[in-house]
Amino acid sequence: MSKENTFDLVVVGAGPGGYVAAVRAAQLGMKTACVEKEGRLGGVCLNVGCIPSKALLDSSEYYHLARAHFAGHGIRTGKISLDLKAMMARKDKVVADLTDQVQRLLVGNGVTIYQGLASLPEQGKVAVQPAGTSGKGGETLVLTAEHILLATGSEPMALPGLAFDAKRIITSSEALALDEVPGHLGIVGGGYIGLELGSVWNRLGAKVTVLEMLPKIAAGLDGQVNRSLLRILKDQGLEFRLNTRVLGAKIVKNQVRVETASENQKETLSFDHLLVSIGRKPLTRGLGLEKLGMATDPRSGHIRVGADYRTSVAGIYAIGDLVPGPMLAHKASAEGVAAVECMAGLPGEVNYDTIPAVIYTWPEVASVGLTEEQVKEQGLPYCVGTYPFSGTGRARCMGEKDGFVKVIAQSKTDRILGVHIIGPRAADMIAESVLAMEFGACSEDIARTVHGHPTFAEALQEAALGIRKCSIYSS
Repeated sequence: MSKENTFDLVVVGAGPGGYVAAVRAAQLGMKTACVEKEGRLGGVCLNVGCIPSKALLDSSEYYHLARAHFAGHGIRTGKISLDLKAMMARKDKVVADLTDQVQRLLVGNGVTIYQGLASLPEQGKVAVQPAGTSGKGGETLVLTAEHILLATGSEPMALPGLAFDAKRIITSSEALALDEVPGHLGIVGGGYIGLELGSVWNRLGAKVTVLEMLPKIAAGLDGQVNRSLLRILKDQGLEFRLNTRVLGAKIVKNQVRVETASENQKETLSFDHLLVSIGRKPLTRGLGLEKLGMATDPRSGHIRVGADYRTSVAGIYAIGDLVPGPMLAHKASAEGVAAVECMAGLPGEVNYDTIPAVIYTWPEVASVGLTEEQVKEQGLPYCVGTYPFSGTGRARCMGEKDGFVKVIAQSKTDRILGVHIIGPRAADMIAESVLAMEFGACSEDIARTVHGHPTFAEALQEAALGIRKCSIYSS
């Protein structure tokens, strides 16, 4: 094996976990390579996930504002029309710019990039089948590495009887690239992805129906926030059918006929497109994990790792959607850094108690820490402080009166246990709470911190102040 094909670390996958890990390894002096099967770096997040969905969410929100709210601000625009092709082109350019930036980042840090399909023929080896070949054409390149980091991400889960055809029964990838606004879009699954994409197409004029087998949407949310989000999305025009199972679907004359069951009653619904968004599963196909005898969870497919992200096979590590935990880009990035630092003998770690989660509907939803339901289940003494955005001057100026901030603190120690926000700019506001929890702050620390006026963040301060009324009398 030539020295050119020998590395300290080979990262398999160039998504938010993989490319961040590769850069950190290079910074620590490791000779590093990164293998990516797709034509563009950045993984699902940058190419067909986080970034394009947020680009469309922003564009569709501007369109909605122009149609429904500009007049109230004294802005007369005349007749508003939608140029979907231009909107999609803007989204594609945002994606291209960011993926090119990832390429420059890796090259600039001395990371060697290989485009091709990776597999693990044996311990310490990564075989790379060049992109565009089927396995017969093109010479397979074998890389040798002291460490191998698996960061191949995840793929959409399918339901029996709902096979994806990329035209009518679609994944989130196709839902981000439709060439016309559907007359009626059906969404199976009321999780983050379904709600965000449902919001996009609802704003652009589609009728949107969400089919969810559970009695609530976004099941991991704090119950109070969950109920508020459902009410607001209904007011925006989304239709929800909860406690509804999908039994099967078939395509009839460019329509998807979906058979559903709810409260022992069956019904057939018809949609132009059916987005199946019931979750994602680890993408390990073709890696050869079985041959290596790597330990995985037989139910979820997750790779089992230790605290340092080592798998059961010496020298091989795994992060991101491949391992248990929330399937979030920022979680994968944090794990990538921690795994590489562990390889280098540094104390790399991730605090899973302070990983924020965000739903980019409007209003946005953001949370960190325990929900009130989880606090009750754990039997912890607690106090809650809430404050509505309607009470803040900044939100009133913007006409954003929906939503609130909710702070949960341990009633004896005042340590913050969780913060939940539904409202404007919640995605950015949650960072203060994440930092506070990382430093073990109390609600009083936030309450006594001077916040700018007028800002949305004042609602967080007011919610923290509200806890004092509870804690004073709870002892």
